[in-house]
Amino acid sequence: MFCWCSFVYVLFFLGSFLAIGLLTVCLLLRQLIKFQRRKRTDPSVKHVAFFHPYCNAGGGGERVLWCAIRALLTRYENIKLFVYTGDTDAKPADILAKAERSFNLKLAADRITFVYLSKRCWVEASKYPHFTLLGQSLGSIVLAFEALLKLQPDVFIDTMGYAFTYPVFSYFGGCKIGCYTHYPTISTDMLRRVQSQTQSFNNRGYVAKNPFATWLKIVYYRLFSRIYGWVGRCADTVMVNSSWTENHIISLWDVPYKTHRVYPPCEVSQLKRLESLTDERDEQIIILSVGQYRPEKDHPLQLQAMYELRTLLNNDEALWNRLKLLIVGSCRDEEDRVRVKNMQDLAKHLSLENAVEFRVNVPYRELLECYQRATIGLHCMWNEHFGISVVDCMAAGLIMVANRSGGPLMDIVETSEGSQNGYLAFDAYDYARCIANILYNTPEYNARIREAARASVERFSEKEFENGFLRAISPIMD
Repeated sequence: MFCWCSFVYVLFFLGSFLAIGLLTVCLLLRQLIKFQRRKRTDPSVKHVAFFHPYCNAGGGGERVLWCAIRALLTRYENIKLFVYTGDTDAKPADILAKAERSFNLKLAADRITFVYLSKRCWVEASKYPHFTLLGQSLGSIVLAFEALLKLQPDVFIDTMGYAFTYPVFSYFGGCKIGCYTHYPTISTDMLRRVQSQTQSFNNRGYVAKNPFATWLKIVYYRLFSRIYGWVGRCADTVMVNSSWTENHIISLWDVPYKTHRVYPPCEVSQLKRLESLTDERDEQIIILSVGQYRPEKDHPLQLQAMYELRTLLNNDEALWNRLKLLIVGSCRDEEDRVRVKNMQDLAKHLSLENAVEFRVNVPYRELLECYQRATIGLHCMWNEHFGISVVDCMAAGLIMVANRSGGPLMDIVETSEGSQNGYLAFDAYDYARCIANILYNTPEYNARIREAARASVERFSEKEFENGFLRAISPIMD
């Protein structure tokens, strides 16, 4: 006869044994890491490590990383600076050269050491077709342990938003934790989209159409947000890049006392000096989109906007023939390159192949020329956490049409009469209408918008970022 008491006793015994074993391993690992730190040749030199597994990607997040590094190297003499990276195929000199080429930055190469991580695949979304948020977060813990065993810093700064690494470096590494959060891993907006059964890049059609699957995903999101809040509170100082991100992080992490809004660095000084190479008599009118080829950037919406614009300009064929949408962006991997090919196919499907051009991984000088030759800027990401490319376009003198949400709505674009510095839109028709308005505005009216836009972006300069970053990071550096 089966004895439930014996079964429960065995389960309790096994559970206790595993718990004690795991606790022992954790304590031994913690002592090993402390011993490794004591072996340093010069304990007075503070080791500062940035956690940025994709430091060679060339996007806005990487500009934050390199500007933050430059600021620390300028302010503090008695530090050694390290970067945890998963770009194992790139040499240190190549990474720094790309940073200089992409962002027009000069860095002290002799003061920066790269710590290469071989387990970056654990944080790649393609590894987790289901429960992606949880999979990537748990994968970041694996990557964090690899990083910590290779180098034990005094100060750990995450600039990519891997919050699940904070307890690893705080408890096991005994590090002071700083973070720069571009956007929360999960947000109330994501939860609302699931609740409303809205299909999007992170809410697949079969989930949106199935009430039971929707309920399960809501439960999953709510549980995940609780854990996300706990790991986030392990940070000693928290920097966020916009009002939108600040509101979500304070809501999720409940850390208003140590949260600092530090707008990301934008290359406004050089861009404001650019002279436009266009005039009203130009045969071609370029609409410029700048951003990485990622699904959340919503490049299909840009193509749909051009399709709607052609309908709006139905009686002005000559004007339509002058328009060109130029999409410039960087590709991180094969998945991004496939995405570009899909966009090219969609352009053909919409009969826009003669009105759209794609450019991939262009050098900085070519990007500057694109700014000079363009008239209108286009940005379609919903709930963009900030919008560096929006600021860059405005600084370069383009009239910006951005999404009516997130950072562009709350921090960057002003649409009220008398202080307008750009346009905000929501769907394809709204974007097309805004572009048509710009095309039919008087030159004087468009000039006032450009002037207002260029005047408004100074608060997003690299200098302002560095000052804000150093103020926020000082409690864990001094």
